[in-house]
Amino acid sequence: MGKKERDNQTMVTEFILIGFKTLPEVQVLLFMLFLVIYLVTMAGNLLILVVVVADQHLHTPMYFFLANLSFLESCYSSTILPKMLSRLLTGERSLSVRSCFTQFFIFSCLGGAECYLLAMMSYDRFLAICKPLHYATLMNGRLCMQLAAVSWVSGVLVSTCLVWKVWWLSFCGPNQIDHYFCDSPPIIKLSCSDTLLVELTALIFACVFTLPPFLLTLTSYVCIIVTVLRIPSTTGRRKAFSTCSSHLTVVALFYGSLMLVYMLPRSEDLIQLKKVFSLFYTVLTPLVNPLIYSLRNMEVKESMRKGFRRFIFYITT
Repeated sequence: MGKKERDNQTMVTEFILIGFKTLPEVQVLLFMLFLVIYLVTMAGNLLILVVVVADQHLHTPMYFFLANLSFLESCYSSTILPKMLSRLLTGERSLSVRSCFTQFFIFSCLGGAECYLLAMMSYDRFLAICKPLHYATLMNGRLCMQLAAVSWVSGVLVSTCLVWKVWWLSFCGPNQIDHYFCDSPPIIKLSCSDTLLVELTALIFACVFTLPPFLLTLTSYVCIIVTVLRIPSTTGRRKAFSTCSSHLTVVALFYGSLMLVYMLPRSEDLIQLKKVFSLFYTVLTPLVNPLIYSLRNMEVKESMRKGFRRFIFYITT
């Protein structure tokens, strides 16, 4: 279909996000809850980013990836939560088609990048624990930059391809999106075009950009656990298991909710369930990632204490 034909058939100029309108009695409570989550998420991730950049001792591969993750999570939350808070506060639920697709593009880009970034972080931990003698040689600065670049470029590629496919669909009405942000399944559902090819493309992208990094992450942590079991010290094993289990919890939460939302069949009965599961990877994981990956880390906490003492000394002198 040519662009002129598409423009003539497209009648919808704006979308209406239903969000949590079906729960009018708890709108204020939801606003307060999501506001606290957003503020804590931004404070935690930006604090990690500042600490890693400012402290020379944290200029290592692990903290380089953590800084990338914190930056990504800050952008991720800011793509969805401010708009959601505005709608909960004002009740204004309409947005232009262009604004909707912009949010869709940014969200898809960051989501795809996070899948691969988590895989790169697990690979880094695999080398550090399972190949400690070769870690410094294998995980050098150049490789870190390349792995991070692959993560970000992968996100941009999948986002561009998917959004391009959806953008060329025709939307003749209705224009109500039963979601709290612009995502591919509810947008595709509104199209009056033949969406079979687009849905198939979205499913393939979901498989390609979630299953391989998930399997790489899972394999890395299985190897780590096997190596940890060989540690003679009970304290060392307990500490390593604590770290691995918390990381695996976040990974399972993120990938599990993604797969449930994008790989389950399109059904009216599953719409509300998918909306709930979407909260896990859009709201919950950006909140817990800095807590799990960084704020429980002794080096990060010590760096924060030093920075806080320097700040107190600076303002009191």
